[in-house]
This record gives sequence, structure tokens and C-alpha cells, in this order.
Amino acid sequence: MTQTITVIRGDGIGPEIMDATLFVLDALNTGLTYEYADAGLAALEKHGELIPASTLESITKNKVALKSPLTTPVGGGFSSINVALRRQFDLYANVRPAISFPNTKSRYENIDMITVRENTEGAYLAEGQEVSADGETAFSGTRITRKGSERIVRYAFELAKSTGRKKVTAVHKANIIKSTSGLFLDVAREVAAKYPEIEFQEMIVDNACMQLVMRPEQFDIIVTTNLFGDIISDLCAGLVGGLGLAPGANIGADVAIFEAVHGTAPDIAGQGKANPVALMLGAAQMLDHVGQPENAERLRKAIVATMEAKDSLTGDLGGTGTTMGFAKAIASRI
Repeated sequence: MTQTITVIRGDGIGPEIMDATLFVLDALNTGLTYEYADAGLAALEKHGELIPASTLESITKNKVALKSPLTTPVGGGFSSINVALRRQFDLYANVRPAISFPNTKSRYENIDMITVRENTEGAYLAEGQEVSADGETAFSGTRITRKGSERIVRYAFELAKSTGRKKVTAVHKANIIKSTSGLFLDVAREVAAKYPEIEFQEMIVDNACMQLVMRPEQFDIIVTTNLFGDIISDLCAGLVGGLGLAPGANIGADVAIFEAVHGTAPDIAGQGKANPVALMLGAAQMLDHVGQPENAERLRKAIVATMEAKDSLTGDLGGTGTTMGFAKAIASRI
């Protein structure tokens, strides 16, 4: 049975890394068909809006989207296209693996962890944002709900169960922020009690950041609230060599959007210099999601083998290869 996915080629280096990723997906014979949709600057130029209704309709219909980085223009009506998409489709789980790859400029080896970040509430709701008339005081509200906390922690434990991982660490600041962070921690403890076979750990966020740098191997799955998750997932990407190797999945009850976490890098756009691996790893997460774990594993192994062989690596990985040359080297190992 063929499945159609929505493909958003994005801005800056987006089209190049998407073409490279689709080239490798085609080599896998996934049976997926692509429906192209626009968002970001490309959509603004073509349709006069950052997220056209046709794009939302395509994602709603296909339920799965693969997306390159997007530019949100300053003063573009909303703070972030990514945040707008997450809200539109209630993509409550942001899932970001950090895995060591060969021949990267990283300080660690054998890191294999996942950050599961609550994606729809917390500090990023920024409720009641205001600055006083004299410019001396600013306010922004944070909201955490039992429902939001419960479903993100349950998602983390179910992910541990389905992938054979042994431990979930809930990261919080309940010692100081007793209301919002306290509620999250209370709910995390309640959910953890239903999964006695999986080790549960709770850790204050500042200690968690220190522990990630000193002994990252102690972590398996981290689950946390929106702001902490945003910071920690980038920290974890730094442990394995940067955002060029960092994919992300945004998962809701009905829709899932898979992406590279990095930005549009307009300074190198169109030059064939961009590393496509982050988006390819996002595509591997997508293959897992649509019930093709064997293809996901084949893709990841081909990426590792290509990096081990130092074949056509892009400049950020110390090579002199092009975006598509790197993709062809990966495809040849599938």
C-alpha cells in the first residue's frame, strides 16, 4: 500500500537538503509518494502568506509531513512558523534523539539518548505578555496542565517500552517553581508508577545540564517541559557534534511532522555545501512512525557507513563533498 506524505522544501538550504533526502528515500524503495506544499518565505512569495490553507489541508489529509527549515520573517504575524504548526495540529511531543556518529567534531563517543519535550504549553504560551508603559517591567505567564504533563510523560514511557530503553529521567525545577514545575513532577511520578519495569529518575534542570556534560552516558530518555526541553535538546546536539546531526519529530494524536532542527543557513544556500544528515535522520524517524522500521534502520546504517568511510562528507564534517554527492554516497550503501 502506498502512502502519501506532505513535503515542505523550505527556505535557504532547505530545498537542497530535501532533494538529497528524497534521493536517498527513493533508493530505499519506501513506496512513499510526495505531495509538495509551501511554507515560510517560499510560500509568502508565491501565495502571500507564510502557511497557506492548501498546506494545512495537505498535512491534515496525509497526516505525515517531512519539512525542511523555514524562515519566519520578523513581524510576520506570529513569532514562529514552527510553533504555529505545532499549535495547529496539537503536536504535543517533540522527540529529539542525540546519537554519536563516526568522524564528527564531538567530545564524546557512544552517546545514545532521546529528549522528549512537551511542545504545546509551558513558557512558550507566553500568556499575558506585556511590558509596562515606562519600559521598566516585563511580564509573561507560564501554564502547565495535568493533561499536557500526563500525555508527554506517558509518551516518553511508551517510547522507552517500544524501543527497549531502560530509563526515563524527568527534568524539572519544582524545588523553586512549585506550582507549574511542581505539577509536572507530581504527574510524572504518577505516570512512572504505572511502568515499574522502567527505571524512573527525577532531576533538577540545572543539575541535569551539569550531569549531561560530565556523564552523558547515564541518560537514556529525558522528558521535560517546553522551555527546558528546547535548551536541553540543543545541549544534547552539542554533545554529538552539533545541529547538523540533529533531527526532530513533532508528534500529535493525528498528525506528525518530521524535520531537521537546524536553521535555513542562508549564507550557504544554493552552494551545495549543506549537510543533509539531520533531515535524513528526521526521515528515518518518519519511517519508524509509518511502520517501516527496517528501512529506517537501513538508512541510519548507510549514514554511519558513509561517515566511517569519510566518503563525500560535507565541509562541516571535515570533507570536501557536496550535499548531493554526500546523498549519493549514502544511497550507494543502501
